[in-house]
Amino acid sequence: MTETLTPKQHFVVMDVDSTLIEEEVIDLIAEIAGVGPQISAITEKAMRGDIDFHEALAQRVSMLAGVPTTVFLRVLSRVHFTPGALKLVRTAHKRGWKVGVVSGGFHEIVDTLVAQAGIDFSLANRLEVTSGTDSTVSTLTGRTAGPVVDKSLKLATLTSWVHSLGLELSDAVALGDGANDIPMLQAAGLGIAFCAKPVVREAVSHHIDTRNLMQAIDIIDAWDAQER
Repeated sequence: MTETLTPKQHFVVMDVDSTLIEEEVIDLIAEIAGVGPQISAITEKAMRGDIDFHEALAQRVSMLAGVPTTVFLRVLSRVHFTPGALKLVRTAHKRGWKVGVVSGGFHEIVDTLVAQAGIDFSLANRLEVTSGTDSTVSTLTGRTAGPVVDKSLKLATLTSWVHSLGLELSDAVALGDGANDIPMLQAAGLGIAFCAKPVVREAVSHHIDTRNLMQAIDIIDAWDAQER
């Protein structure tokens, strides 16, 4: 008699900018605000790990002071889910898995993406805004509000979510592309560098080099088969 194997339970967590979606949201805001090249250069350094994430975020957000919050709707019209992203979420749910995103980007954009994709857990940075009046639009202050979602908080959040589901970190699958993702990629049972910077590819054993997130399912299935 052939033994029927019980499917393994996993929790899938992804970065957002350049992973769940094709774009870097802060670069889109910067482009609309007229400071695109300056902010993109800092983003690139942060992704490579050449500059501390806290410092990079503070520098970039400070350049956005005075930008009206109407920018969020404009940005949302310009972001695109990465090929395979929605199918990956649907496939995970069909298998009984939960999906989360943890992002150095911003709740003001991430919350809408999470609702559209049907993602179960999310955490992102939040931009501080002024209090608009009946005659004025709220604007960005050039600061973030609340804890900064850096590499340490990404890892701590992944750990908390996994344990809340009755799972272990060894059951987690993490995908990301930037240096800020390395600790959670290394802590997860399966860490996948997705179209990632060289420093990220070197930090983990698995990587996807074409922009299709559904390739993660093949890697997960091969990993599960090997683990059995």
